[in-house]
Amino acid sequence: MSNIIAIVGRPNVGKSTLFNRLTETRQAIVDQTSGVTRDRQYGKSDWNGKHFSVIDTGGYVMGGDDEFETEIRKQVQLAVDEADTILFLVDAREGLTPMDEDVANMLRKSPKRVLLVANKVDNSKEMGSLSEFYALGLGDPIPIAGITGSGTGDLLDIVVKDFVEGTEDETDSLPRIAVVGRPNVGKSSFINLITGQNRNIVTPIAGTTRDSTFTHYNMFGFDFNFVDTAGLRKKSKVSEDLEFYSVMRSVRAIENSDVCILMLDASQGLEQQDLNIFSLIQRNNKGVVVVVNKWDLIEKDNKTHKQFEDLIRSRISPFEDVPIVFTSVLNKQRVFKVLETAKQVYESRSRRISTSELNDRLLPIVKEQNPPPSVKGKWIKIKYITQLPTPYPQFVFFCNLPQYIRDPYKRFVENRIREIWDFHGVPINIYFRAK
Repeated sequence: MSNIIAIVGRPNVGKSTLFNRLTETRQAIVDQTSGVTRDRQYGKSDWNGKHFSVIDTGGYVMGGDDEFETEIRKQVQLAVDEADTILFLVDAREGLTPMDEDVANMLRKSPKRVLLVANKVDNSKEMGSLSEFYALGLGDPIPIAGITGSGTGDLLDIVVKDFVEGTEDETDSLPRIAVVGRPNVGKSSFINLITGQNRNIVTPIAGTTRDSTFTHYNMFGFDFNFVDTAGLRKKSKVSEDLEFYSVMRSVRAIENSDVCILMLDASQGLEQQDLNIFSLIQRNNKGVVVVVNKWDLIEKDNKTHKQFEDLIRSRISPFEDVPIVFTSVLNKQRVFKVLETAKQVYESRSRRISTSELNDRLLPIVKEQNPPPSVKGKWIKIKYITQLPTPYPQFVFFCNLPQYIRDPYKRFVENRIREIWDFHGVPINIYFRAK
């Protein structure tokens, strides 16, 4: 299982800027206005071969200082509960504030590793102002400038120092199927129905489920472990940020799985949070089955099914080669179809194609029928193809000028591989390297 890094701190200290820097994306919105980050962001990162997830805990808050402090306490507490390492971000230009001290008071009580990170350190004057942050009692402040990347390398050296390399997929030999999705879409009801026991607590209160559970399933020719996030949630905690909490749990479940069953609520459609979780599945190179639950609640005609499916595929584009199953767990409709599809996706994700078969069937296509287009008058010649020995499908194409291969041609090659060998529901990574 990879590690989770949470970035916490008061508003407008640069959390989203640092998130974008660590994940090498522009996923999080960055603005001078405090509280811009409404949807929690999460992404993948790696440093010196060590992989980890990054959570940006910035939250939009309405109202005055009291509401601000309540929201920040909630975000910090959730991060402390779920993350392995906390990056506590402060603003070196503005200096120490009472709100920083409030966050620090919470973090000092945590058994988790906390790194104090002073952002916006661009010159020696700001470096000299760091001494006041020692009053927080969280060790030496690590100076960085998130907007330029200055100091982030040193920070990451410290972050990954105790991480273990190569932990992905180091689980037992049984396939692991994660059931993920937004709160209250029917995940636990699905597993209870499949296993025939009330292993997971089900209530109409969204967010009842809390702790990760592995449920061994060995019936009707299936043999694998379900990964669900199950356990009683106290009513006093229901007011917590459920979407954020579900994301933190989903990160764990997805990273610890082979195939993810992404459950949607048919009555609510495909929402942004569903897309966020789908993106997380894809970035982790896991197989995926999209399950549209509560299909019995939808008024249907002969076009509804096709229109709903087309809408989902358009929203998850370009990775639209995904199986979609419409179910009603309540009415026990097409539930075993979900298991059959998940098993097929697992087999596809595990498929190994011999180098000789790859070159016999694919090389004529990329050398003769549809070679890469010439760039600047230079012709690209692909000479050899092989599959890498990884838990998910990755292919290397050796050629003379790999730097001239463009994304449209990579997509063309990926589509041919999918057509020939059936990688339905499985992300594929393709690399072009010099021979």
